[in-house]
Amino acid sequence: MKRTASAKWQGDLAGGRGTMSTGSGTLSDAAFSFHTRFEEGEGTNPEELVAAAHAGCYSMAFSHTISEAGFKPDSVQTTCTITFDKTDAGPTVTASHLEMRAKIPGVSQEAFDKAASEAKAGCPISRLLNTEITLDATLEA
Repeated sequence: MKRTASAKWQGDLAGGRGTMSTGSGTLSDAAFSFHTRFEEGEGTNPEELVAAAHAGCYSMAFSHTISEAGFKPDSVQTTCTITFDKTDAGPTVTASHLEMRAKIPGVSQEAFDKAASEAKAGCPISRLLNTEITLDATLEA
């Protein structure tokens, strides 16, 4: 299975503008620029899209892992915060922090924690990222 996305950029880095689109059409000419990436401009940026991908991937991986342990989640909600810093190598994604909250009837804290950790390691986007990945997982009553 292969997925595609494309980006078009016009101009130099600081003054240029671009658009990103996905093969599925979910994103179609989504605007991005220097200001949306390095400042607080309106539009998206590659790191925001990586955060969305990691949050979605982790939610699915956790749902699968906890289901394989015999529990059916009512809900799984994950927020991902990508840290984008200047390093000696240049601008770099240095960390991805996942915050997950889940409602799962009948699950023990031990089973929940085990599934959360396994999902963090097994999520395909976690395996893609070459950075520190941290997780705060909360089991809601």
